Amino acid sequence: MNTMTYGGYSARVEFDAEDRIFVGHIAGIRDIVGFHGTSVDELETAFHEAVDDYLAACKKLKQTPDKPYSGRIMLRLPPELHARASAAAQVTGMSFNQWAARALEQAVRVE
Repeated sequence: MNTMTYGGYSARVEFDAEDRIFVGHIAGIRDIVGFHGTSVDELETAFHEAVDDYLAACKKLKQTPDKPYSGRIMLRLPPELHARASAAAQVTGMSFNQWAARALEQAVRVE
């Protein structure tokens, strides 16, 4: 699965082999907003239009659009895990936040 971003929003993209099109959905919002295209350029244009249309529809309906994630999280860990993770961060010369961000990035990497 691949992703693309526009206007602070991200989308997940897949290829539909049966219909021979790229299909995408805006990620991280409650509403279901999809788009598609037969080429990368067409897909990118459709994604931009989908985001713009989503924002316009929310404005017209006087609804607050879901915002992309802020990047701030509250995380509760068992004290032993917190201590081990903090020690691992110190060993690498990183702050706990830098180390945790790197660990999460490695965990969600799709290759």
